[in-house]
Amino acid sequence: MIAGVTPEEAQRYRAAGWWLDEPLGETIRRRAAQTPDAVAYIGDRGPLTWRGYDHGADELAVRLAGLGLPRGARAAVFLPDGPLLHLAYTACERAGIVIVGIPERAGDRELAHLLGRTQAALLLCPPRQRGRGPAELAAAVRAAGGPTVPTLPLSDDLGAGWSAAAADGAGPGAGLAGRQLGPDELWLLNSTSGTTGLPKCVQQIQGRWGYLVRLAVEASGLSGADVLMSVVPGPFGFGLWTGHFAPALLGAPCVLTGRFDPAGTLRAAAEHRVSVLACVTTQLVLMLADPVLSEVDLSALRVLYTGGEKLPPARAREWERRTGSTVLQFYGSNEIGPFSGTSLADSDERRLTTVGRVVPGLDYRIYDEHGHDITATGGPGQPGGRGPGAGGGYWHDDAANAELFSAAGYLLMPDLVTIDDAGYVRITGRRSDIIIRGGKNISAAAVEAEVGAHPAVDLVAAVAVPDQVFGERVCAVVALRGGSLSLPELVAFLAGRGVGKEYFPEYLVVLDELPLSIGGKVAKSELRARLPDLLAASGG
Repeated sequence: MIAGVTPEEAQRYRAAGWWLDEPLGETIRRRAAQTPDAVAYIGDRGPLTWRGYDHGADELAVRLAGLGLPRGARAAVFLPDGPLLHLAYTACERAGIVIVGIPERAGDRELAHLLGRTQAALLLCPPRQRGRGPAELAAAVRAAGGPTVPTLPLSDDLGAGWSAAAADGAGPGAGLAGRQLGPDELWLLNSTSGTTGLPKCVQQIQGRWGYLVRLAVEASGLSGADVLMSVVPGPFGFGLWTGHFAPALLGAPCVLTGRFDPAGTLRAAAEHRVSVLACVTTQLVLMLADPVLSEVDLSALRVLYTGGEKLPPARAREWERRTGSTVLQFYGSNEIGPFSGTSLADSDERRLTTVGRVVPGLDYRIYDEHGHDITATGGPGQPGGRGPGAGGGYWHDDAANAELFSAAGYLLMPDLVTIDDAGYVRITGRRSDIIIRGGKNISAAAVEAEVGAHPAVDLVAAVAVPDQVFGERVCAVVALRGGSLSLPELVAFLAGRGVGKEYFPEYLVVLDELPLSIGGKVAKSELRARLPDLLAASGG
């Protein structure tokens, strides 16, 4: 049992039917026995059956166990989104290996940090990634200050060659007895950008993800008759429940793509008669703007799940008008799980102007800026929650956990909200200095630290530029020590440092001096107010 949940709470959650009572790998094994030729995933290279999924996971699990890694050792999974990613996750579970989930877009420095932070003993990667083989990738990690970690390149052929004859009488692979991780054990560490710079690692167990799938079943009638499609990155919470857990628990096929492309997503959704599509709000906006939307038949689509950032009601209504589907969302985080959600039973006004009703089973609080409990007032204030969807806090990070948990043990979120008498939640602002670009939380402090490392930069402030597609983009406002600095020069400098692309500013404003508050800090509120004029003057 990981931190944050007592054995008594776990027992209560399981008795209520909110938590899984077995590892997901066992559910997948039953699917393979009962419907071996049914499709589990449809990827860029075609379908993967439940038989192929099960035996491919066993094949890899046996390889992992044969490497001599002790049960509970950590392996980083650095793979593109697609069936192979989920097969690798299941293989790790069966081999007793804790996953370090790393998004494919992670920069070399982020990858190096996560490998070192988690003391990963192995790095699972594709044969080629960004034009580099495993040896080149390992060298880049070392150059970025990371540890020397053995690599294991994985091919999409895993699981593809199993015939019906090979499956007869097959059970768990040799050497796996007693290794499989239980539903209450640490299973995955997924990174979160948070608000303080380099990624932190959220502790995840499998049991809690049954809760979110159950909430989706109740909210949208999700079932095995659906055809799912998830275009959300797999290592994060939204991608986990839509791409990893829901397909197995429901027995529903899931369409996955290696990289999101609006036109390709729309065409795939039409071709495979997708009925439930999961995407972040930016992806919804990009699909709305793509001319292919007017060309494809999406009559099978009944629900679109979105989240990760504020949902513009006008865009949601346009999507519903043009596709005939209903837009739903969950509000939450990797750390706390679901806090609230909308459902098909909600009125249009509630569904599109709130982030839904507080989910069943969640015990929540609202705190003011001093940490005082103001739940009775309904806010606005910072929300905190404790319930069956909550994770176990951050891996080996006492300082970050002290900020994550309230004094009473509630996991805190970085927003400001109000909650009405009916339990509906509205987001009114943010408590933390983050920029949300395309559903990705970007720490302003992290951007400032990276930009401030440039030898020409004297002082820097990272602020959000409103954007109709991505919600917000990153703008670096700098004062220089001398000379000049262009945006391409800055981006090249950051790329050379191995910084992840999400931390690259997309706008640059150079000022003689930055405005300061009475306390001597950069007056970001003044910069935000002046930003439209500053961008216009700089040609941004």
